[in-house]
Amino acid sequence: MTVPAAVSSSATGTSSRRHRRIARRLTFLFTTCSAVAFVSAYHPSHSLEHPPFAADSAVATLAVDSAFGTLAAAVEPASNAYGRSGAVWMRTALPGEAVDYPIDLHGADNGLRYSWETVPDLVGSDSTRVLDGGPLVAPTQPGFYQLVVHRDSARFAVPGPTLAVLVPFVEKRGPMLDGYRIGMYDGERHSRDRADTAATPEGFLKVMPDEMDLPISRHLQLGDFVTQDGQTTWPRFVALSPRVIDKLELVVERLTRATRDGNLHYTVYVHSGFRTPAHNRLVRRAAPDSRHQYGDAVDVAIDANSDGRVTAADARLVAAAVDSVEAEYPELTGGMGLYVSRRYHHPYVHIDARGTRVRWHG
Repeated sequence: MTVPAAVSSSATGTSSRRHRRIARRLTFLFTTCSAVAFVSAYHPSHSLEHPPFAADSAVATLAVDSAFGTLAAAVEPASNAYGRSGAVWMRTALPGEAVDYPIDLHGADNGLRYSWETVPDLVGSDSTRVLDGGPLVAPTQPGFYQLVVHRDSARFAVPGPTLAVLVPFVEKRGPMLDGYRIGMYDGERHSRDRADTAATPEGFLKVMPDEMDLPISRHLQLGDFVTQDGQTTWPRFVALSPRVIDKLELVVERLTRATRDGNLHYTVYVHSGFRTPAHNRLVRRAAPDSRHQYGDAVDVAIDANSDGRVTAADARLVAAAVDSVEAEYPELTGGMGLYVSRRYHHPYVHIDARGTRVRWHG
């Protein structure tokens, strides 16, 4: 069966000019990082490489270029900043808390400071902090940010993953969060103080329409995880675990490696990403405790044998790749469901990173 366009849960329609700027900026940021071995070199325009200094002479311009180059050489994302796959382009943190954002400092520890600036317009959020190799601190407001380092008047936007600062779960009021219906988790109790935090997400990404195309990995966009529940209000909210994204990218890497030339580019069709508890209860045959509600599960269809169709044979190839990834990376162990019955419009595979190995057929 040929995969229909409706399989993808990304928002359709013509992308705005702002969307294209987001994609171009983030493609540059991620593809230029040396930690991502499979990405080819890309040379950005002068406007992307340099901040808008008011240099009014050739000498001043050279000084700016020199300072920029010094900062670029001093700070870069560490080799593990992009996950095991090297293809995860987003990390998450709660407001004002320590950030798991590995960076390498190369012999430049005098006068370096850092800040977080919003994606894609690079507007400063909080004040700068000393960059000394210690833990980074997340911005205090939810949103999507890029790391920027400073020395004196020079600044450099580090070509690393986007930092997504979450809206804490405790800001949810009953089934609602900022006008958006999420529903109730099994881990919630009548009293907020008694909520079982182990059975609820730690927080949610706050998503606006112009952020749906934001890349979160080599094959996925933020819109792939937004619940398709028919709600029309904005913002939307998404629970999302980078671990399941990392696992999926490793699966795609396995499929690519298995081809004769190793150069095929796969399209990942997302059947279901995050599901709010309210929506999950309406999905036929969905498990009441579905991992989709916690953002660490994704249902995908991939034309694994590249014959132009998605069939049961493709789903089995994906399933074999999942087993291979879990064997090599036990920390990404989780559930896998194979859905190849004729009751479904097309075959697909459920992949999650719950921490324990579970297998089933749908």
